[in-house]
Amino acid sequence: MKSKIIANGILRAIGILLGIFLLGYFLYTIQSVIIYIIIAGILSLVARPIIIFLRTKLKFPNTLAVVFTMIFMLSLLTGLIVMFIPLITEQGQNLSLLEVDKLESNIQEIFNQITSYFSSRGIDVLGELKNLDFISQFKEIPDFLNAVLGAVGSISVGLFSVLFISFFFMKDSHLLKNGVMAIVPEGNENRFSKSLDTINNLLSRYFIGLISQITILFIIYTIILLIFGIDNAVVIAFLCALLNLIPYVGPLIGAVIMFILSMTSNIGLDFQSEILPTTMYVMIGYLIAQLIDNFASQPIIFSKTTKSHPLEIFLIIIIGGLLFGVVGMITAVPLYTALKVILKEFLSDNKIVKSLTKDL
Repeated sequence: MKSKIIANGILRAIGILLGIFLLGYFLYTIQSVIIYIIIAGILSLVARPIIIFLRTKLKFPNTLAVVFTMIFMLSLLTGLIVMFIPLITEQGQNLSLLEVDKLESNIQEIFNQITSYFSSRGIDVLGELKNLDFISQFKEIPDFLNAVLGAVGSISVGLFSVLFISFFFMKDSHLLKNGVMAIVPEGNENRFSKSLDTINNLLSRYFIGLISQITILFIIYTIILLIFGIDNAVVIAFLCALLNLIPYVGPLIGAVIMFILSMTSNIGLDFQSEILPTTMYVMIGYLIAQLIDNFASQPIIFSKTTKSHPLEIFLIIIIGGLLFGVVGMITAVPLYTALKVILKEFLSDNKIVKSLTKDL
């Protein structure tokens, strides 16, 4: 009898492990679909306040409110793409094979001016770099561009899928909720329903807060770049502001991009009297904008939208980054917010949970 029980236990354990393996393989296979659903869910949360406004204030029918909201969001996306065309065209002319000679000449000119500037001060830091072949590296860029163009088809399919799923998430706001409730154990439906409503409200406010943060940085960056006459100021400002969606790492990448584009926009001018001072002033302005964001915008937005302490948010983002890289840093705050809501609903008597969720 005992051997039979042990055998059944072993078979059951093997069955469970096999089921977990098959489930993991299935999820890995359809990971693109899962990503589409997640993106569509985020878009529906961002669009939720707009749809509610159109339905309640302007008395739009639900379907018309959703269609109008999607047209509005698509118009914004199209406008952003069109806005990037001048920057891409200008940089593409320098990076294309047909302009390698011109690119080499421009880089050599800046290099010579930098060398002359430091040499005049007795600093020969760049002397050993003259023999390095930088230009050959740029010849690999067209291959990269071809690979990007080859991915356009996949992006198109993804965009259509996201829009299609988003439409139904927006049209039937309970569709995603009903899908989750279908797998909730019996007897817990009401508590999960209450948790999901709270999560929807908090995440909607969080994503709207992120948009506000990006808008503030975009305005500050644009003003700085326009003051110093940087070409394509609006596009560069938006790109650098958008990178702030990646906590801590994004602003560093944005700083590098702004530094490079600020310098290349003045190619042909004197390095010491024009390029270097202008670039330094722009970077000082960038630093001021980051200080405003870190000490004013972010604490207000995160504390108001996620009901979490700034130190708490910092630690969660760092942990998310260590575990899952950039994706973990981006998703750490919304996932942590959702987890807090669920823990408060089901473990409200726990001392640690009570301390973490006291403001929810």
